Amino acid sequence: MIDIHNHIFPNIDDGSKSKEMSIEMLKNAYKQGITDVVNTVHYQHPMFQDIDLSFDSIYKVSQDLQNEINQIGINIKIHIASEVFYYDNLLKIKNNKLTTMGNGKYMLIEFHPNNIPVSQKEVLYNLKIEGVTPIIAHPERYRQVQKDINYVYDWLNSGCLIQIDAGSLIGLLGENCMKTSRLIIQENLCQILASDAHNNAKRNFCLKDGHIYTKSILGDKADLLVYHYPKVIIEGGNISL
Repeated sequence: MIDIHNHIFPNIDDGSKSKEMSIEMLKNAYKQGITDVVNTVHYQHPMFQDIDLSFDSIYKVSQDLQNEINQIGINIKIHIASEVFYYDNLLKIKNNKLTTMGNGKYMLIEFHPNNIPVSQKEVLYNLKIEGVTPIIAHPERYRQVQKDINYVYDWLNSGCLIQIDAGSLIGLLGENCMKTSRLIIQENLCQILASDAHNNAKRNFCLKDGHIYTKSILGDKADLLVYHYPKVIIEGGNISL
């Protein structure tokens, strides 16, 4: 399996608090059958304004952690990207190597949990026109989506992809998140299942359990969400829905 949304790098944002924690998280990921992880550092999030988000700095952290896990036999490949907080500047930052994945072809985008701005329709459309496919991070966690699932339909119709947190499906992020994420799965509106792992406790990798639940609903189509589509994304390929 491939996990394209997590926060395994130590002491960067609200993810792992130490290299030891990162290693424990990755051990857990490896046991679940995860072969690749894309660390998605929070980018331009209002809560993390003092982070050194230069590509060189993040790359150095990545290489250090990769070397550590290679030495102890955790056979996982680490990739670099970010979880971009939505502002209407997305076109201006799309050429930053850190803000996208898959050779610049995909951008993981999150919204404030209580506010999906009206401007997002035009901005995401223009981003898609410019060759960058938006991936909407964990829509089940947004209040407006919990009240109106049509937001998800609108994103899909405009060419976006939908990523659900595995923890939402199995009830780790609250009842509203669980209900909404399961509805999205039942309606076959999701293309990516990811862990959004933050630590080695409640917010650890749980992709396997999420995949098991998804498979109970979608059958073999669930494999697309953790194998095929994530692989296409990190390789910079095209996804046709």
